[in-house]
Amino acid sequence: MQRSFLLYFLITLVGLLFIGRLFQLQIIKGGTYNPIRNAAVKTVFDYPERGYVYDRNGVLLVANQLSYDVMIQPNQVKELDTLEFCNLLKIDKEEFLKRYNKAEHYASYLPSVFLKQLAKEDFAFLQEKLHKYKGFDIQKRIIRKYPIKSAANVLGYISEVDERKAKNSDEYEQGELIGKAGVEKEYEEVLRGKKGKKYLQRNRFNKVTGSYKNKEFDTLPENGKDITLTLDIVLQEYAEKLMTGKRGGIVAIEPATGEILALVTAPSYDPNLLVGRQRSKNSILLFNDTIEKPAYDRALLAAYAPGSPFKMMNALIGLQEKVIDEETSFLCYHGYRYGRSANEFMGCHCGIVGRPIHLKTAISKSCNSYFSNTYKRIVEMNNNPKEGVDNWNKHVSSFGLGNYLGYDLPAGQKGFIPTGKYYADHYKYTWNGSTIISNAIGQGEVITTPIQLANFTAAIANKGSFFTPHIVKEINSQKITNPAFTIPKKTTIDTKYFTPVIEAMREVFISGTGRLSQVKGIDICGKTGTAENFIRVNGFKEQLADHSILVAFAPKDNPKIALAIFVENGGYGSTIAAPITSLLIEKYLHKSISKANKYREERMLTLSLQEIYNKQIPKSIEIASGTK
Repeated sequence: MQRSFLLYFLITLVGLLFIGRLFQLQIIKGGTYNPIRNAAVKTVFDYPERGYVYDRNGVLLVANQLSYDVMIQPNQVKELDTLEFCNLLKIDKEEFLKRYNKAEHYASYLPSVFLKQLAKEDFAFLQEKLHKYKGFDIQKRIIRKYPIKSAANVLGYISEVDERKAKNSDEYEQGELIGKAGVEKEYEEVLRGKKGKKYLQRNRFNKVTGSYKNKEFDTLPENGKDITLTLDIVLQEYAEKLMTGKRGGIVAIEPATGEILALVTAPSYDPNLLVGRQRSKNSILLFNDTIEKPAYDRALLAAYAPGSPFKMMNALIGLQEKVIDEETSFLCYHGYRYGRSANEFMGCHCGIVGRPIHLKTAISKSCNSYFSNTYKRIVEMNNNPKEGVDNWNKHVSSFGLGNYLGYDLPAGQKGFIPTGKYYADHYKYTWNGSTIISNAIGQGEVITTPIQLANFTAAIANKGSFFTPHIVKEINSQKITNPAFTIPKKTTIDTKYFTPVIEAMREVFISGTGRLSQVKGIDICGKTGTAENFIRVNGFKEQLADHSILVAFAPKDNPKIALAIFVENGGYGSTIAAPITSLLIEKYLHKSISKANKYREERMLTLSLQEIYNKQIPKSIEIASGTK
């Protein structure tokens, strides 16, 4: 009797354990069960259309095209004629084994890419014979194509997701594509959509017999969303042409919105080079070029001394702190002496000697002496240079300098605006405004990027406010509503102090350093600049040709465009940056270049600085641009 009870008890216990396990598998885990791990189930992905990309006027910039990948699932591979298979794929046996081992190491039960992006003719030929090779299949994918060979730095590119992300992500499988730079990376979740999945049941002969569990786990693909950029591709292409044979960056912004109209880095490349079977080969050439750096976005990443355009910042701070006004004047005797030795002299080419120079003339003629006196007053205002520099830093930072601007592109550089602590730590002895006088003219320790300087110019055009620069205008025809881009930011400078600075900037293109680059019918306000450029070789500084700089906006009233232009080793701002600026402004506002300015256009389109670049000391040197 006791034995019978024990037997019944054990049978009941085992039965309850089985029931519990079935409950756990079918009820508790059933909702999250992943059939892809079942060897009897074949998974077929249905890839969505990646979102298209347009410019602000509806011009198509990025579209899609079909590609064909050979997929492998190692645990399904049977004995095969390796030589024949290699001939079909145009690879050798060594390459075959390398790819097979990589797939097996990744996950033997998961499909992964064996050979990507077959040519259409190879796909058609292989498809007829693929049934002979178990464990191999063809997967259609969507890859990009670029109807216009421009704006590669803005658009970015897509490439294969890395192995670690594929293993740890529910969204990506090995071999799938993901945005790696530019808009493609920043807006990956918007553009990629959601892939569909079909699960097919296999029998013991590995033959598909129908849908798995009556399509219970199947999902439909969801196409990515289309994006409209703020970019004007006509202006972008024109700016890129003007920068042919030159190195540098151009940023154009619409002041009223912060929308980026053009974002140019030079040199650049055709975005189609990073599509297709040649992508890997081309990427090595582009990303390993440490001389021309075509994959380096100078508009966002290159940090330069801002040069003379920074004088307007010191003018605004001087007015705000009331250490100068419009009638304040200083004398200039070919420069500014800030010490007793012969070396402690900052030269000036304003051309006004021994006569009082007021603010308007100081900006239009770019007087170093005027702004050295102004900066010294700002820093030494309360006989405490550390506090003075911190107060100056507060004003400069309110324009977005010295930090990331928060725009919607993944690349960025903070630049540098020194603080009082920076100098107090650096100088172990007494220091004052004269010690750091190079900051007065945008040299010294001040470092900015082209997009920061363009944003600074837009803030002047708006008389004290700016919208964070951004590149996306609409998503699926819906205007962006992100408050980071739609709510203006205020600077620390009162509105009234911008008027005299703007009038002086207008004078630059009437009688000042930009007078030879005027455009009839357009009131351009701007400031030319020249930034010293040094290299460091074996611990010693050597000076190279200066960088050519110009910032501008137009028209003066109700401005539609603000720009910053850096041309590396271009010399004076008035010689290269100024004519390029006036051409871009005329092109954007008038849609064409007038006959009167055709010679200027031809000269800039054909001007090359390559001979100067070829003389530069090789890539092994340490660059110290803009330091004194």
